[in-house]
Amino acid sequence: MTTPYLIEVVASTVHSCVEAERGGAGRIELCSALGAAGITPSSGLLEVIKRHISIPVYVMIRPREGDFTYSKEEVEVMKREIDLLGASGADGFVFGMLTGDGFIDTALTRELVTYCGKIPVTFHRAIDCTPNLIEAANQIASCGCERILTSGGKKSGPEGKETILAMHEAALGKIRIMPGGGIKPETFEKIYDPQLTEYHLSGRIPKNSPMPSTLFEMDWFETAQESIAQVTQFLQDKSNLNR
Repeated sequence: MTTPYLIEVVASTVHSCVEAERGGAGRIELCSALGAAGITPSSGLLEVIKRHISIPVYVMIRPREGDFTYSKEEVEVMKREIDLLGASGADGFVFGMLTGDGFIDTALTRELVTYCGKIPVTFHRAIDCTPNLIEAANQIASCGCERILTSGGKKSGPEGKETILAMHEAALGKIRIMPGGGIKPETFEKIYDPQLTEYHLSGRIPKNSPMPSTLFEMDWFETAQESIAQVTQFLQDKSNLNR
């Protein structure tokens, strides 16, 4: 039985993407440097991932860590990455741009959405840095983005749930609202609402390296199939109850 809900998993490795699909994810957001809130991954990574999974892969376009206000040269880099990653099979792109005073940079957003052509765009959590998320969502919708990833202006999606639902109601029919940020499989019920049909999380667990080192951090995190499957089952059960 098919659930009407979709789980998007943010991932940075081939292994995590494979695990996400096995757990029931319907889409990947591919980034590098998740510890820095994500930057643009390589086209080589995308090409290998596309050979190993069948679900869509949306790719982060962010030329550096830090804020979301970009120079002319950085925009040039973003466009070149769109060219390369589009040629490597990106099914969508994820980006977000703000003005220096913290509002949506509608001119640049519209410019890059147009540059992406027919490839759809998600506007990421840069929106959570803006003073009025409802107004910002309407501005993003007018730029042609497909969806908005948001924590409702809070550190985590569950904390911002009230605002996320208000954004969903205001944006209905114009743009999709997808909660994300700090969503854990074990506490997923805190963010769940039947009005929301897409959810964004990592489902990562720690991986311990057997290699000893006192110079570099050798441990890392990977998405786990069972973590995503836990959320998939929760949504499936809710879908069955709502029939």
